[in-house]
Amino acid sequence: MGTLKIIDELLASLGPSAESGQGQQWAGQCARLLGLDGVAVTLEEELDWFSDRTSARLEDMQFVLGHGPGLPPEPQLCLVPDVRHQAEEHWPQFAAEAETLGVAALFVWPVRLGAVAAGTLTGYRRTPGPLTVRQAAAGWLVTDVLAGHVLAHWPTAAADGPGTTGEVDMHRAEVHQATGVLSVRLGVPLAAALARLRAQAYAAGRSLTEAAHDILKDLPQ
Repeated sequence: MGTLKIIDELLASLGPSAESGQGQQWAGQCARLLGLDGVAVTLEEELDWFSDRTSARLEDMQFVLGHGPGLPPEPQLCLVPDVRHQAEEHWPQFAAEAETLGVAALFVWPVRLGAVAAGTLTGYRRTPGPLTVRQAAAGWLVTDVLAGHVLAHWPTAAADGPGTTGEVDMHRAEVHQATGVLSVRLGVPLAAALARLRAQAYAAGRSLTEAAHDILKDLPQ
């Protein structure tokens, strides 16, 4: 069976929603297809599907720190076969965090809807080394077919509720709400408020959404 047909069948089985087990299974199969230990898909700054906690943590860490291989001005192909020796120059904090998670290599493909970069497919490996030509090409095939799935189902694929392995999680909307609250509370611009929120999350070793939830839960109903 050809690689494209396998990918088509994987995404067709995912359907319009991404329940926890279904999303995890799909992401895990994609990781194996690409020769990776895990993958995550982020669309419109939302973590949508991820195969394991390491994949989710990598995506959240980029969001917390505000830098990483999946966060240039516009998402683009980024191949980092050796995190220790290649990522430190560009993303020193992120590289250090990735190493603590046992991540040795990272690979990012943009998910494009026509000319618009709508998100990323990010994969990692626990051993350093480049992708094969076949694996790199398969990554592009995954993103192309994924883009078609997004056009068919987004945003109806979104589910409300706390993120679990492989589940669509729209709670980063809370980050924007909490940023606005901090901006008013501290009397600072939104950019400064977001920087403060990121610093709080990083210092506490928590996700940005968890830090945002703590701020919002104390607001009067």
